[in-house]
Amino acid sequence: MKRGDINIRDPYVLVHDGKYYLYGTRSESCWGEMDGFDCYVGEDLENFEGPFEIFHRPDGFWANRCYWAPECYSYNGSFYLVTTLGADGCKNGVYILKADSPTGPFEVYSGRITPEDWTCIDGTLYFEDGTPYLVYSHSFEDRGETLRGDYCMQKLSADLKTAVSDPVRMFSACETAWAHPIPFAKFEFGIEEECYFSDGANLIRLEDEKLYMIFSSWSTNGYAVGVAVSDNGKIAGPWRQQETPLYPENGGHGMFFKDLQGNLIFTLHSPNDKYMERPVFFNVAAENGELHIR
Repeated sequence: MKRGDINIRDPYVLVHDGKYYLYGTRSESCWGEMDGFDCYVGEDLENFEGPFEIFHRPDGFWANRCYWAPECYSYNGSFYLVTTLGADGCKNGVYILKADSPTGPFEVYSGRITPEDWTCIDGTLYFEDGTPYLVYSHSFEDRGETLRGDYCMQKLSADLKTAVSDPVRMFSACETAWAHPIPFAKFEFGIEEECYFSDGANLIRLEDEKLYMIFSSWSTNGYAVGVAVSDNGKIAGPWRQQETPLYPENGGHGMFFKDLQGNLIFTLHSPNDKYMERPVFFNVAAENGELHIR
């Protein structure tokens, strides 16, 4: 099938053995009950086979909502799917599934990795000097300080099964020049205070030795993707904010990968309209410590 016919949110691409493996959130069930994850496989970025269901909710499995933002990593000879899971009356959290192949079948591998009493979404992995870190959004549903749109990180065990450090706040969406409070926070979530949205983190260290993190929040014109930069190349930062967003409106939840020709590619879903989302791809480059679409 053509890329333009694939209706997913939160696209993620694993490049493995000369092929592209495309994962994402099922658009048609994103906001209701959910029961699985899919993968599309292609030899270029325009034509894909699939969807191939790589995980289906087992009978009696507790999670029945918020099967969001699956990210697949090849690590130590296996494949790990980092994802959000949720259920009615349960705070969303980040979990990891495992398989012998990028097309599964995946099985539940970890328990809840993010804190039990936090609402957390959109986990992504970053490896620094061989140590794995989980970066995620501590979502505004927990109110209080999380209304600022926090991004947090935790060090993981080498087997990716558990967190081995306390959460550390990296920065918040409210610190950016372009991010604005969610205009529908009162109507949709019953939140009276200013409330900043945060999701879709992804990190990459480039040839300039800076560490770049993209993330999504709400701009003047809707869902958008911004950039934070750690100039010393370390995940601990400090982090500074790129003043203008990388993708300014009606698209979000992006990630980076190198294509088979070695080009740096940025993908996200756009538009952000329900049931219309599609994965789109752009070449990006760093110049003078900022990222821009080419």
